[in-house]
Amino acid sequence: MSTAAGSALDRPLIRLADLTGPDAIEVGAAVRAYLQQTELEKSLQEHGTTLAPVPPLPERYLREVEDPAAAYAAHRVRVALLGARVVGVVVLSVRDEVAEVKRLWAEPAARGRGVGSALLDAALDDAAVLGAVQVRLSVWDWRDGPVRLYESRGFERVPSWDERERLVCMVRAV
Repeated sequence: MSTAAGSALDRPLIRLADLTGPDAIEVGAAVRAYLQQTELEKSLQEHGTTLAPVPPLPERYLREVEDPAAAYAAHRVRVALLGARVVGVVVLSVRDEVAEVKRLWAEPAARGRGVGSALLDAALDDAAVLGAVQVRLSVWDWRDGPVRLYESRGFERVPSWDERERLVCMVRAV
């Protein structure tokens, strides 16, 4: 195998998710992993330890993992693939010329390979195509890597639109 072919396999392929087909299962699993990781991190931040076993997801999240086609019907959903395997997801909503990155997740084993960057870039491109003039997102303050990624793409911290403590709200122009 040539070096060029090997490096192409290392780069993620980003494509629209088909939530009427097998992508629905993959998206649901990725969102579940994201939400479970978030719940574990919140426990660590609040109590200094993670709960074992992984606690059940709060009710408000179940539709996203059990029926992503319905939960994300009005959203743009993309998946990241390394080889034939889905290793990440991004969910974007657009309303009144404001796009919001609702979910952005890369499997821990795939991190450091440009998956998160490629997903974010695709979401930013989608925001422009869909007519947004601004993109917003929120991220927990302990997630230093994602905060650095967002700042590298021009996102700036703004006063919070969310009452949850430690949630950083960020925006950028399209």
